[in-house]
Amino acid sequence: MGRPGLACALLLAACCCCCRRAAGVPGEAEPPTPELVEVEVGGTALLKCGPSHSPGNFSHVDWFSVHKEKPTLIFRVRKGQGQSEPGEYQHRLSLQDRGTTLALTHITPHDERIFLCQGKRPLSQEHRIQLRVYKAPEEPTILVNPLGISVNSKEPVEVATCVGRNGYPIPQVIWYKNGQSLKEEKNRVHIQSSQIVESSGLYTLESVLKAQLAKEDKDAQFYCELNYRLPSGNHMKESQEVTVQVFCESYPAEKVWLEVEPSGMLKEGDRVEIRCLADGNPPPHFTISKQNLSTKEIEEMTPEDTGTLVLESAQKEHSGLYQCQGLDLETMASLLSDQQELLVNYVSDIRVSPAAPESQEGDSLTLACEAESNQAVEFQWLREKTGQVLEKGPVLQLHNLKREAGGGYRCVATVPSVPGLNRTRLVHVAIFGSPWMMLKERKMWVSENAVLNLSCEASGHPRPTISWSVEGTAQERDQDPLSVLSVLSVLVTPELLETGAECVASNSLGRNSTTIFLELDSSRSTGPRVSTASPSVRANSTSTEKKLPEPESKGVAIVAVTVCVLVLAVLGAVLYFFYKKGKLPCGRSGKQEMERNTSI
Repeated sequence: MGRPGLACALLLAACCCCCRRAAGVPGEAEPPTPELVEVEVGGTALLKCGPSHSPGNFSHVDWFSVHKEKPTLIFRVRKGQGQSEPGEYQHRLSLQDRGTTLALTHITPHDERIFLCQGKRPLSQEHRIQLRVYKAPEEPTILVNPLGISVNSKEPVEVATCVGRNGYPIPQVIWYKNGQSLKEEKNRVHIQSSQIVESSGLYTLESVLKAQLAKEDKDAQFYCELNYRLPSGNHMKESQEVTVQVFCESYPAEKVWLEVEPSGMLKEGDRVEIRCLADGNPPPHFTISKQNLSTKEIEEMTPEDTGTLVLESAQKEHSGLYQCQGLDLETMASLLSDQQELLVNYVSDIRVSPAAPESQEGDSLTLACEAESNQAVEFQWLREKTGQVLEKGPVLQLHNLKREAGGGYRCVATVPSVPGLNRTRLVHVAIFGSPWMMLKERKMWVSENAVLNLSCEASGHPRPTISWSVEGTAQERDQDPLSVLSVLSVLVTPELLETGAECVASNSLGRNSTTIFLELDSSRSTGPRVSTASPSVRANSTSTEKKLPEPESKGVAIVAVTVCVLVLAVLGAVLYFFYKKGKLPCGRSGKQEMERNTSI
């Protein structure tokens, strides 16, 4: 074959090779390495159809999701317009950068796969993207072996368990003792890790450290470290440091006993710890039994791994005979402690008779309170509003009652032998009578068109009801069982300025009233605003109280002050003149001269 024929053959072979690559014939060429895109869970992945510097026409592009080597069409671009295909990505895809970038939102671990775009250019070409997803695990938690470790153990024993939750991908765990990393060592150190795939696709890692310890390790600090990667680089999180109880010798228990904390007299509400102790190493497994003192019934209780039973708020029902039982899990020998009585002192709720006391003015009334306790109880009565002790004892006698005697009385039951143990009960005494107005009548300066909150309080037995002489929005609330407060919201009008607002309190025994007079203050703004009329003066009269001075009195006061200042200035000048002339006697000699002149 001549040189022209040879050149033609080479050219033809090259063209065929190019055609096979363009057609994607399997086995003819390796696909290019996918572009790597990294994103955290919950973020947005930006998938570009080709390198940013590559020219091309992106008006006609198909996007595929490749899972288990199977491509699935997820998005089409036609003439620059995008359209999602039905499926898992339907509502999370959108076009950006004039159609060159596909944005995938709300990333989850399930999105970690290859994405493929195919665009129609002068020659059909595809671009692959490998999406990597990351999620930092939560702070690691570490749980130490509560039973401790014996130095006589012949094989590694569980020291602690490290748990790292909700990370992606699976983080790497490293164990440390006293700041030095631990590695697998035959018959000395064994690290066993496992993971759980949550429904979210995230991983929960659990790593168990087993080791043989020596007596020198009784104060050793153990902790675990989680190493993980994010788009920003490599990171790590550490757990808290823990120590494990190390038993230098192993010997069975010969004695079991029980301790109660705090010692001394207990009362309801105290936090009580019942501890089981033994002289064995390691300690046996404990259970606690309680025998009811009255019924003799026995109740089994399970303490914590340390052999401690905690009563966060002890009650009288917790009283009884307590006993610890220790079971040696190696020898299966069982030991019992001596029984110990736990007594929780109590005072029952106080009962007052009569429960709702009431009386007529001038009559007498007897109040009695009682309560049960396992100890001697002392009673006393106090006046609620003053705190004054009225009577030491369970019975309070009230004679020749006046209206002012109505109100709260408190009975206090105390156990002197148990500090802090007491109960109280409040009872309200009602004195029959017509309503008693708590506030004087008064005068207020107001602005027209202002919204006022007028208050009126009354007491009495039976409990009074309150009404107003003017229209408005009224709200009532009880101050105590015998008193009621009414607040009226009203707009200031010429009619209201003329008549004022009358508050009327009434019950089956009579009625009483008070009036609030309103006057227009021209110096105030006339715009709408809210004011509150709630004077603090309390009385039961019908006198009129002027809350604000008349405007004219302000001018008179200013003139009077000015005149006084001028008079004092003139008087001072006259005295100074006589002093300079020697006409004004000063000191003791002057005083004696004046006395002599007076005697003459």
